[in-house]
Amino acid sequence: MARPRQFDEDAVLDAVRDQFWNTGYAATSVQDLMRVSGLGKGSLYAAFGDKHELFLRVLRRYADSLVLGVRESIDAAPRAFDALRSFVMTPVAGDPAGHSARRGCLLANSTTELASADRAVSAEARRTYGGITDVLAEGVARAQAEGDLSSSGAPVDLARALLAAQQGLTFMGRTGMRFEELTTTARSLADQLLPTTTPTDSHDDSH
Repeated sequence: MARPRQFDEDAVLDAVRDQFWNTGYAATSVQDLMRVSGLGKGSLYAAFGDKHELFLRVLRRYADSLVLGVRESIDAAPRAFDALRSFVMTPVAGDPAGHSARRGCLLANSTTELASADRAVSAEARRTYGGITDVLAEGVARAQAEGDLSSSGAPVDLARALLAAQQGLTFMGRTGMRFEELTTTARSLADQLLPTTTPTDSHDDSH
C-alpha cells in the first residue's frame, strides 16, 4: 500500500515557483529545488517528475492564477474601466521600492529565457496570453456598455494593446528602469489607451 505524502504540496510548489522566479530555469539546480522544497531527490521526482516537468507544473499553475486574477479583478470592479486601468498599472502597483518591478513576471521571464527552444513553454505562453486577452476583451466590452470607453473599436484589439503595454512595462521594470520613470510611463500608456470619455447624462448627478 502506497504511503501518504508527508508534505504540503501547495507549499512545495510555492517554494519551487519562487526559486525558479528568482534565479530562472537554467540557473536553478536540482539541489536548489531539494533545498527549498525540503524533499530529497527521489521524493521530489516521484511526486512531480524531473526538473523540466516540475517547472512546467509550476509555470502552468502560476499562469492559471494570472488569468484568474485578471478575471476576478474585472468582475469585482464597480466599473470595468477602472479594472482595465489597474491591469496596465500592475507592474508598478503596491511596491514603491520597485522590488516587484525588478523581479518581473514568472511567465514573461520564462518566455524570454526559454520560448525559442522549449515548445512547451511557448505553448503555455500563447495559451495564457490568449486567455488574458479574452478576459480583457470582455472587460473592454463591458466598459463600452457602461459608457466609459468609445464603442467604435473592437474589444479584442484594445485588449491586445492593453496586454502589450502591460508586458512592455513588465520588461522595462526588469531592466532596472527607475521606478518613478516606470510609473510615469505606465500612467502615460494608461491615459493613451484608456482615455476618459466626456461625461454623459447617465454619469451626471444633476439629472
